Amino acid sequence: GRYPDVIVELMSPSTARVDQETKKDIYEQIFRTPDYFVFDPFAANSLQGWHLESSQGYQPLVANERGWLWCESLGFWLGTWSGTIDREEAVWLRFYDTQGSLVLLPEEAERQNAQAAEQRAERLAQRAETAEQRAETAEQRAERLAERLRSLGLDPEEL
Repeated sequence: GRYPDVIVELMSPSTARVDQETKKDIYEQIFRTPDYFVFDPFAANSLQGWHLESSQGYQPLVANERGWLWCESLGFWLGTWSGTIDREEAVWLRFYDTQGSLVLLPEEAERQNAQAAEQRAERLAQRAETAEQRAETAEQRAERLAERLRSLGLDPEEL
């Protein structure tokens, strides 16, 4: 029996009027949804949003210098991002944190974590190789020292 705190409508020319008028009124007056956004995926600059002020109803959100709108309910910015998702190159709506960093999709976060783990494994392998090279160098020095001692008539095992 609980209504959503955030609604993002993806509009098309055939739904734009209903999304911006009828649905907006329903979400404001009946659902009392705190944050409402509309976006036409085929019009990159079409993002609009409203935040519900209890006594004044929906108040339009003002975009920041990047064209992003603040989503009070989530504590994130909502803005456009050009890139590829599921092999589809397009302008997408994405969330950004308070520092302006893209909030990763689960598959993006998984890929980033896998890359970080791979980089850690590579660093560990490099450290192991360096340690192995140092051990070989130390062993070679010990062998040369033992040879010198033997050439002087000394038994390295007795020292």
